[in-house]
Amino acid sequence: MSTLGDVSVIFDLDGTLVDSEPHYFEAGRQTLAAHGVTGFGWADHEGYVGISTLETVADWKERYGLRASVEELFADKNRRYLDLARRSTRAYPEMRRFVELLAAGGVPMAVASGSSPEAIEAVLAGTGLDACLRTVVSADEVARGKPAPDVFLEAARRLGADPSRCVVLEDAPPGAAAAHAAGMRCIAIPYVPAQADAPEFATAGLLLRGGQQEFTARAAYDWLARSARLS
Repeated sequence: MSTLGDVSVIFDLDGTLVDSEPHYFEAGRQTLAAHGVTGFGWADHEGYVGISTLETVADWKERYGLRASVEELFADKNRRYLDLARRSTRAYPEMRRFVELLAAGGVPMAVASGSSPEAIEAVLAGTGLDACLRTVVSADEVARGKPAPDVFLEAARRLGADPSRCVVLEDAPPGAAAAHAAGMRCIAIPYVPAQADAPEFATAGLLLRGGQQEFTARAAYDWLARSARLS
């Protein structure tokens, strides 16, 4: 058993472990431009933070009346994103330290993301986080993406963990809602500061309103230790 008892930790990927949202924005901007939609800005992108790529492009097809199929849009955006992600994706330094602390303590960990399996693999390999994070679930592998709990429940199943003993780290309201629906505790680190007051974050056991600037590996580990003793 780990130093935190039977606690398991499940990480969202984009905007939580790694600063990949700029790549997703650029891939989305390029994809939409290629299909005749111009003027897609960062504020537009923020509305899709925490939503799977497949659900994002399905919404684009309807919203912008695109002729291309959802499958074509998904492949186009994913190809563009993978090209960017393989060249440069930065892991948040304190998140890397947190992963290493958990690994040293023998804490079971998983990644549960709305990204495609290929994108998750590329990012984890490129940042070296794959050395510690070997259990990975993509929303493409389950029936429903976030805010449904499916991806987190599947991660718990693969870890052999009770969902009530899992703690999720999330940066977006749909992910916090998914963690709550899965019966898991949540450490919320809002990627978009203006979303800190979103009702979905109110269910988090720990809300770091300042986002990544407020997150420290040691404080998060200590919170996990305290919550493990109290539960």
